[in-house]
Amino acid sequence: MATNKETIYIPLEDVESEHCALIVEKGLAQVKGIETHQVELNNRRAAITVNDNEVVGEAVKAIKDLGYGVPTVKQSYPVLGMTCASCAGSAESMVKYAPGVVNAEVNYGTGNLTVEFLPNMTNSEQIRKAVQDGGYDLLLEDENKQQETLEAIHAEKFRKLKNKTIWAVILSLPVVIIGMFFMDMPYGNEIMWAFSTPVVLWLGKDFFINAWKQAKHRSANMDTLVALSTGIAYIFSVFNMLFMDFWHQRGLHAHVYFEAAAVIIAFILLGKLLEEKAKGNTSSAIKKLMGLQPKTVIVIEADGTERQKAIEDVNAGDIILVKPGEKIAVDGMVVSGNSYVDESMLSGEPVPVLKKENEKVFAGTINQKGSFQFKAVKVGKETMLAHIIKMVQDAQGSKAPVQKLVDKIAGIFVPVVISIAILTFILWYFLGGDNGVVQGLLAAVTVLVIACPCALGLATPTAIMVGVGKGAENGILIKDAESLELAKKVNAIVLDKTGTITEGRPQVTGIQWLNNEDATKDVLLSIEKQSEHPLAEAVVKNLEGVSTTVLSNFDSITGKGAKADYNNDTYYVGNKKLLAENNITIADQLQQQADEWGTQSKTVIWFANSKQALSVIAISDKIKETSVAAIKEMQDMGIDLYMLTGDNEATAKAIASQTGIKHYKAEVLPQHKADFVKELQAQGKVVAMVGDGINDSTALATADVSIAMGKGSDIAMDVAKMTIISSDLTKIPQAIRLSKQTVATIKQNLFWAFIYNLIGIPIAAGILYPINGFLLNPMIAGAAMALSSVSVVSNSLRLKWKK
Repeated sequence: MATNKETIYIPLEDVESEHCALIVEKGLAQVKGIETHQVELNNRRAAITVNDNEVVGEAVKAIKDLGYGVPTVKQSYPVLGMTCASCAGSAESMVKYAPGVVNAEVNYGTGNLTVEFLPNMTNSEQIRKAVQDGGYDLLLEDENKQQETLEAIHAEKFRKLKNKTIWAVILSLPVVIIGMFFMDMPYGNEIMWAFSTPVVLWLGKDFFINAWKQAKHRSANMDTLVALSTGIAYIFSVFNMLFMDFWHQRGLHAHVYFEAAAVIIAFILLGKLLEEKAKGNTSSAIKKLMGLQPKTVIVIEADGTERQKAIEDVNAGDIILVKPGEKIAVDGMVVSGNSYVDESMLSGEPVPVLKKENEKVFAGTINQKGSFQFKAVKVGKETMLAHIIKMVQDAQGSKAPVQKLVDKIAGIFVPVVISIAILTFILWYFLGGDNGVVQGLLAAVTVLVIACPCALGLATPTAIMVGVGKGAENGILIKDAESLELAKKVNAIVLDKTGTITEGRPQVTGIQWLNNEDATKDVLLSIEKQSEHPLAEAVVKNLEGVSTTVLSNFDSITGKGAKADYNNDTYYVGNKKLLAENNITIADQLQQQADEWGTQSKTVIWFANSKQALSVIAISDKIKETSVAAIKEMQDMGIDLYMLTGDNEATAKAIASQTGIKHYKAEVLPQHKADFVKELQAQGKVVAMVGDGINDSTALATADVSIAMGKGSDIAMDVAKMTIISSDLTKIPQAIRLSKQTVATIKQNLFWAFIYNLIGIPIAAGILYPINGFLLNPMIAGAAMALSSVSVVSNSLRLKWKK
């Protein structure tokens, strides 16, 4: 049974603009049992949360009633194990409550289950499991892959649209030729009628069906405009052809406009076809990512035999063999062998990485020349590739802040256009003289045809899709459209030091003891083994081979170090502040050594008992090769950089001077990082925070734009709005440039969409007629309307080729 508050994703078809999305949202708001609903236009899906899965069927019905499509799969399976009619009832209810099922019926007479489901939410195997939970079974012949099923549905839809478009163009051509050049030929009107009727009533029937569905729910969309305009032109032409005398008696010539009706539908179908093709390209990043995972793998069984397994059947713990040139199927850990692995598809970094025993490998990366075996750790939806795909999908489905204004306009667009068309007709009727009725009808039709809500609706989402996709291809994961839009405004960046500017792999470079080191080495090791601090790990590594001892009263002191009791004495490991607070004396020779190491940008930590410092340890963390160049590039962009570190003043100063950072703060506690971000925001700055650890998560959440390093902690990545998979700082200026390009594209798209409608609609209404006698032909209006959407999508696709 569906658990409380389950999120269901319903794939959508024909929802081409924000206006359509709003209509679907209104429709979903009427369905009882839906807690929340949001239409993600780019992902072509509606996300709803429901308490009861039976609501899904109602939601799908509501969407279909509005004239939009939901690609569902309907299948029949024989049910095994039923013995009576009540078995059929219980098997049916088990399936009905399964997530992603739209409708289910079990016929006891035939012994068949007929089920309609959302292929992105469930599949035959999951439905079978639901039936098995009720004590029955299903006979499955072949398993339908959900993504491929959806792809197949879209491919079939595209094929049908292509055929319709070709036929519409073929049938419209003779109508145009007769209408333009041979108007006076015998039976010309009848021939045009014969050719245009199949275009309007057969190839264009979907416009009328959907417009009727909209009208039943008292709403209107793009289909309403097309149906009204072509319907009026067609009926008006039939009337003029059959009742010519009506006009002749009034001293007027009876014109027919079959060519306008047919050509408008041909152009709009052509526009939709080009738009579908272009929109397919905007989501190519997702398709590329999905194509990175192989379908089968070679698993090494316990007895050493090799067996080929489908990717769905791989379990955590399986040992998988990877041969040269093969793709790695799931996330795991190398257990034997070594090889270079190309991780560029995940990180955007072209240099292959050497993988040895105990090193991590990720799904979707490509093995080079060697072969190795690895143990599967994360499979299915848990892999990094799956997370990336989900993040990219969610980001492409999110709305940029600028979209809110566009939504409002799109919501009233169609009713406003219909009102303008009616007003146009009325004005022509009263002011147009003898031809007022005819010219008025034509002008009203032209207004309906030229108005394009699709161009407005596509302006923002297509640019966001391409921008997010381009980011993903370059190893920059963007979580939502808002951060992509905001990044261009960033003028202050706060950088964590360890793991962000530096490698984040500290190593002990020297230890000086006060006197006998062996007596307390085991105490130092035992305290550091219990500490969570990243520097503790370096000390533990350095003291390999030393045995540990039993401590009592261990206590970790945030931002300072740790302490523990041993043999009736208290021992401390940490920074100088910790020693000062506990009145511990430091011998001159240790202090001199600490000062020397400090000038070399090494981190110094102290080990002491309750009276005096016993040793001083130097730890250094290498600056990343790309950090200096990245910092210079960001400063050249006019961005103020601030480095925050928990390290001492001397180390911080040395790192700042080596990397060229002008502003830095040393010995900063985790909670103070967020306060510093707030200080900068109070000065009116738009702040980006870059970090990699759990200790950065509060500051990341506080910043305007939060950027996590992909090699850092999962918590940092969860909180951050952007993730740099390779942890390379040069990706940050790239992300800012991508943001600038995407926002510029959105603005261009919106400008053209608005200008097009602002200029097109008045000209279509005949505003130029009193000035120079110009009236826009409805056919040309149809072509302009078709091109407006295509031009917006094409402009978004230009983003792909920008550097």
